Amino acid sequence: MLRAVNTYLNTTTDAASLAFFRLAFGIMMFMGMVRFALNGWIDKFYIKSVFHFTYFGFGWVKPLGVYTYGIFAVCTVSALMVAAGYKYRMAIMLFFLSFTYIELMDKTTYLNHYYFISVVSFVMIFLPANTAFSFDAKQDNELGSNTVPRYTVDILKLLLGIVYFYAGIAKLNSDWLAAALPLKIWLPANAHLPVIGPFLGKEWVAYAFSWIGAVYDLSIPFLLLYRRTRLFAFVLVVVFHVLTRILFPIGIFPYVMIISTLIFFSPGFHRKVLEYITSKVKSRKPKAESGQVTNIRTNTKHTPKTATVIVLAVIVVIQLVFPFRYLCYPGELFWTEEGFRFSWRVMLMEKAGYAQFTVTDPQTGKYAVVDNTKFLTRFQEKQMSFQPDFILEYAHFLRDYYKQQGMAEPEVYVNSYVALNGRLSRPFIDPKVNLAKQDESFSHKTWILPFTGSISGF
Repeated sequence: MLRAVNTYLNTTTDAASLAFFRLAFGIMMFMGMVRFALNGWIDKFYIKSVFHFTYFGFGWVKPLGVYTYGIFAVCTVSALMVAAGYKYRMAIMLFFLSFTYIELMDKTTYLNHYYFISVVSFVMIFLPANTAFSFDAKQDNELGSNTVPRYTVDILKLLLGIVYFYAGIAKLNSDWLAAALPLKIWLPANAHLPVIGPFLGKEWVAYAFSWIGAVYDLSIPFLLLYRRTRLFAFVLVVVFHVLTRILFPIGIFPYVMIISTLIFFSPGFHRKVLEYITSKVKSRKPKAESGQVTNIRTNTKHTPKTATVIVLAVIVVIQLVFPFRYLCYPGELFWTEEGFRFSWRVMLMEKAGYAQFTVTDPQTGKYAVVDNTKFLTRFQEKQMSFQPDFILEYAHFLRDYYKQQGMAEPEVYVNSYVALNGRLSRPFIDPKVNLAKQDESFSHKTWILPFTGSISGF
């Protein structure tokens, strides 16, 4: 076993694959940041907002006022540097830190693909993605190489495979497969679309999309790995994500997944693409290699470093195990959302909520009914209304705010209702619990009222 592992870790492959991914990743991230700025979202989400929802343990990560633009500038420039392979190690670290800081500033904007970008950029810190087709390699002959350890490419394939496969596992539940929810709710809203629009209101289409989506997610990593089915699989990837982009407003995620899956193609394909791009910008071409995996070590500086291998192995284990932490919590996952984030559960539920907060002064008996629009944007209020950790954090904010207004020990109560996947709206949070006294933690939130329905599966 150890011999097999050692042999694998000392197996090399064409560096073009890693260089291709570096270039594609950097360009996509640059375009994504420019898009975010041009849409005015920096100001809308991070500067104008009065209050920001934070992740537990990261309450210290806050927008920096007008200097928030500086964080986005660093992220944008570092993405270009990553693409070019210029001062790569510094650039990818700056990108990871700035991008992750941006995502931690307000969890209202949480999306699975933002988390994926943070994970991948962290992994890329430990990968020799600048050994070929880069400014670094051109300026430093000692750095340049036509080969890299095979595991440095395989880990990117594995991370993509986990995203797809775990998204497929998450779809194996009764709402998705037996009731076609939430697609039965979402698809009719696109009835205005040409050609496909008239079909989207039909129930059988929602069921077809649900089952096809589950089969697609579970099978696509394996179809991409197998050479004979790879091209067919990539066509499926393009069709699936283009259709997803047309039907749902999920930003650049479809394009990120389409371009990222090209990592599964052969090193020869990556080298041809890079050589074509290099010829267009009149850069010197590196010596051509066969692009085939080999066990022959031609460059000892790529000998696997124990620390790097351990770090990457730990990351993989975390990605394999962490999504199942929901099993540690009682109750229905879709209802409590304890363990829902960071687990590749993509577009699985439709939730709508109502949350009316009352702040009471126990000494005087006076109370105030909170106008949420005074503190929250419309989008923040929508997200807060059906997520327990949002509700608790907002309650703590109200407690502190009313303390400043003169209340000695404000008590905060919420009257809340949530509708899940088209079910009738039901009471969500125990209205008798003083949320001002409840601490945030990773423990189960006992003040969430039980879900009265039934959803079986993962």
